[in-house]
Amino acid sequence: MTHLKLDNVTKEYSDVVAVDGMNLDIEDGEFISLIGPSGCGKSTTLETISGLTKPTGGHIEIAGNDVTDAAPKDRDIAMVFQNIALFPHMTVEENLTFGLRLKNYEQEAIDDRVSQAADILQIEGMLDRMPDELSGGQRQRVAIGRAIVMDPEVFLMDEPLANLDAKLRVHMRTELQRLQQELDVTTVYVTHDQAEAMTMSDRIAIINHGELQQFAPPLECYNEPANLFVAGFVGSPSMRFVQGEVNDGILTDSKFGITLDTSSSVKIEDNRQISLGIRPEDVYLANNETVGNATEPIALEVDVVQPLGDKLMVYLRAPDSDLTFESDLDETDQTTSKTDQLLMAVDPSADIEAGQQIDIVLDRSQIHLFDSASGDALVHSLEQKAESVPS
Repeated sequence: MTHLKLDNVTKEYSDVVAVDGMNLDIEDGEFISLIGPSGCGKSTTLETISGLTKPTGGHIEIAGNDVTDAAPKDRDIAMVFQNIALFPHMTVEENLTFGLRLKNYEQEAIDDRVSQAADILQIEGMLDRMPDELSGGQRQRVAIGRAIVMDPEVFLMDEPLANLDAKLRVHMRTELQRLQQELDVTTVYVTHDQAEAMTMSDRIAIINHGELQQFAPPLECYNEPANLFVAGFVGSPSMRFVQGEVNDGILTDSKFGITLDTSSSVKIEDNRQISLGIRPEDVYLANNETVGNATEPIALEVDVVQPLGDKLMVYLRAPDSDLTFESDLDETDQTTSKTDQLLMAVDPSADIEAGQQIDIVLDRSQIHLFDSASGDALVHSLEQKAESVPS
């Protein structure tokens, strides 16, 4: 097991700061995922840990040793890339055993490790094939197997499942998690797939523009996002926002006609601009009796209805609004484009059609408030005891 620490790690390219003061303290045996939009610095952070990229500033420690300037071969790490890098003139078995043979392992130990990896990755019948005889997904499994057999101190994985088909990806997700738990190896995993990050990780590091936004267990990031970016990024579909202002403990907005008393749960100074965040599963039809403490009904117009089998996703807008439907949003802007519509998840049997006007309520216990200027979270439930928030 290995403790991994990044202390104020920075990487600059000319006038671009790819990683900006990254601080990560990863415990022995933890499975950590790095997530964020494209170009946020996930892979660069991983490359600084591996030694493939030298940081501009800061320090990296593995097992208590400063490896900031150490060569990759001296860090006892194994890395799997999204872009497969197999030796084309070697068989699958020779690719798997290459690193072990360089380190002069006994043949019996090599055979045992290859057998275990081949069983986990379902490549037992492919060991005598050449890489060009394999599909892209099969080649990626071999690349993962090559890392597994090395039994390293740290696994570094840069979207290793991206080229696999959906069914195999789910299977490999489970197998990687089981393998990591069995070996108790510290693992840093880069992915765009939130399902992978949420289901596999002990903690997730959410990055934007090279800066760490939140580093916490998956459910904490989901239920208690540190800021507007995290709230808008984590979850699929993600949280939607309403822009309002607080005066005399009452939050009001001009777009949706929401009036909300916040004084019983949070004290906010007058004239403060607030972003109210709510997830689709916490928005209900007004006649739903399961909501413990609902807001007053809000009259909205149905814009688009999307059936997803187990639920209907209902996009809502203010009556007579000329806003157009936006489903797939620019991942580099996780908040501003999510203020034009509310989103509701309802039972698929619900009789709802586009153009219909309906009354909805919000679950007060699941309402999040953020400071619109700084983006910082102020409160994650309007059911908690009243407290003053930072100015």
